[in-house]
Amino acid sequence: MSINNKTAVVTGGAGFLGSHLCDKLLDENLQVICIDNLLTGNIKNIEHLFENKNFQFIKHDVTDFIHVSGSVDYVLHFASPASPIDYLQLPIQTLKVGSLGTHKALGLAKEKNARFLLASTSEVYGDPKVHPQSEDYWGNVNPIGPRGVYDEAKRFAEALTMAYNRYHNVETRIVRIFNTYGSRMRPNDGRALPAFISQALKGDDITIFGDGSQTRSFCYVSDLVDGVYKLLLSHEDNPINIGNPNEITIEEIAQEIIKLTNSKSKIVYKDLPVDDPKVRQPDISKAKSVLGWEPKISRKEGLEKTIKYFKDLV
Repeated sequence: MSINNKTAVVTGGAGFLGSHLCDKLLDENLQVICIDNLLTGNIKNIEHLFENKNFQFIKHDVTDFIHVSGSVDYVLHFASPASPIDYLQLPIQTLKVGSLGTHKALGLAKEKNARFLLASTSEVYGDPKVHPQSEDYWGNVNPIGPRGVYDEAKRFAEALTMAYNRYHNVETRIVRIFNTYGSRMRPNDGRALPAFISQALKGDDITIFGDGSQTRSFCYVSDLVDGVYKLLLSHEDNPINIGNPNEITIEEIAQEIIKLTNSKSKIVYKDLPVDDPKVRQPDISKAKSVLGWEPKISRKEGLEKTIKYFKDLV
């Protein structure tokens, strides 16, 4: 399928993942319209694209009506606060962008007869009772807990996406994104890896919440974006997990970062936040079979690249 000269709209395109996605789509010869209200996104993430004649930035809140002139072939909805520190401070905005924002982005796709891709999350699985998590698991989410504003916003977004697929015949794709890391993450965004790397580079204590036995599975951003792109071009309208199944405890990743940064940091422990998942590991057998995708970047290589980026920030 040739996609030269096609146009993609990326909501949240100035964010960590959205900006890397803009890069990827431009590399694949698409015209890219990035829409972001810069609530948690950063104009610096896309400044390098302003000279590109195939790139356009529109500052806009996607919970309001989205107007784009001309034809649009793809709408990729990545707008949302995505780290705990953001969605706990911005609970109502998080719920609104997952509900109203998804509705407006789907409306744009319907109007333009475009294919729609929703950035969902492994958080739809909540604190899972099934391990690893496959796409047919319905999850264990607390709707009224502090994390519910993010988890339920994404679960609603998935339901709305499938309703548009079934009722309005909009072509839809849903990616469930597992923990992703790389350049353009904010040092203070509340996620484990940027926090650990920043603390290690400064020689500060590394703060682990809980006893460090909880697990995560970290995927480097270039692998994630490659998986999203393959899903966009696929014929799969049911959700697909994209993540790295290489599971590790939070304590082990902290130790790895101390070693890679040659840091003198000590680990300190604080109480685990409410509803924090004890385990997280994607079952990616569907991504392998349907998309021919699996991650390529080792954790050591990915961490080294990310540490190099953070050295200029802290």
